[in-house]
Amino acid sequence: MDKRAGAAGKSDGPPLVTGTELRALADSADARLAGAGAAEIIGWAHQVFGAGLVVASSMADTHLVHLAQTVAPGIDVLFLDTGYHFSETRGTRDAVAHEYRIRLIPVTPLRTTAEQDAEYGPRLYERDPDRCCALRKVEPLNRGLRPYSAWINGMRRDEAPTRAHTRVVDYDARRDMVKISPLAGWTQDEVDAYTARHRVLVNPLLLDGYTSVGCEPCTRRPLPGEDPRAGRWAGTAKTECGLHQ
Repeated sequence: MDKRAGAAGKSDGPPLVTGTELRALADSADARLAGAGAAEIIGWAHQVFGAGLVVASSMADTHLVHLAQTVAPGIDVLFLDTGYHFSETRGTRDAVAHEYRIRLIPVTPLRTTAEQDAEYGPRLYERDPDRCCALRKVEPLNRGLRPYSAWINGMRRDEAPTRAHTRVVDYDARRDMVKISPLAGWTQDEVDAYTARHRVLVNPLLLDGYTSVGCEPCTRRPLPGEDPRAGRWAGTAKTECGLHQ
């Protein structure tokens, strides 16, 4: 069955069977929804894709999960369990799964950290962070997204120069699906206001000086004046894990 029939075998929208159609849909929706609120964007996605829609969350963007489950109760949420997460991130994942109306779907790499060490040598994240991210993030996400037609992520334009031109609806050519960034236009102040207003569960690391949270070996607190993602892969030229490239 074509994945665009939805993860549960059905869709609330018309069948979309080619990349050309998906690209046209994304372009049309982005033009129409570029100035829309995040809830409206998620509502559009849920109406069009139904069970073929999924949220990908790092559990540093719990505000996105909270918003998505208010618009689409029971929505699927993918969590990449890389094996290198902070304990705080794992605890946040468990709390979110318990408290929010979602279906949490953990996705794990094909190799355990020990198996990766045996094959590639210890601390691959130091020697070749791109390879480590490819093994522990990109491949698992690609595999986790296969049953779906569209995915929601928490990217914001203000996070880093590499994200300054993020569209709210785009065509993800590498995965042949629609990519939705409903928070693209939000600022950190808007995130904080939403979090406070709705008493959103928060990853404790975000209350302890971290502004972007990834794997523990590759994440530090940013220094004063640095952009929010400067603490990721600090000391290297790497700025993205590859999920959005």
